[in-house]
Amino acid sequence: MERRSGAKGNVEQPHMRRTQSRESMSQRLSRVREAAKQRKKERFTALFHLLTVEALEAAFLSLSRKAAAGVDGIRWMDYAGNMKNNITDLHRRLHQGSYRAQPGRRHYIPKADGKQRPLGIASLEDKIVQYALVKILNAVYENDFMGSHTGSDPGEASTMHWTHWPQGWYALT
Repeated sequence: MERRSGAKGNVEQPHMRRTQSRESMSQRLSRVREAAKQRKKERFTALFHLLTVEALEAAFLSLSRKAAAGVDGIRWMDYAGNMKNNITDLHRRLHQGSYRAQPGRRHYIPKADGKQRPLGIASLEDKIVQYALVKILNAVYENDFMGSHTGSDPGEASTMHWTHWPQGWYALT
């Protein structure tokens, strides 16, 4: 098993209370979000413990059931058949350091001009891990970008952008 190096930055800072209690994932992320809002200059160096079985299950359930399979050929319904064991095993491999992301499956989509656009399709477990990590990192970084958000949010049309006025957030089309 490979060892992880020590965290950089915030070494002198007192350790924050671990969140491996019976709090729900949304409560844990709310606490991280609040800490990020209050201590803007602090580096968050210990977030891996937030990658729980519950977080991985939530990520799995939020994925599209019709999404294309990656190089391993596993689809959502295949994985759902033994979800508890699969997620528990994925969690164990992540925390032991033995999880390795698989290469993306390459697929080409024809363009109007006759050329082809390459598309990389991640394996299902890679999608689960990515989605769970996005949720955790969003809790940390969303406050840093308040007021300067020019991208689109997940689930929104790509033509819809957000701006912050004193009255709140507004969608611009």
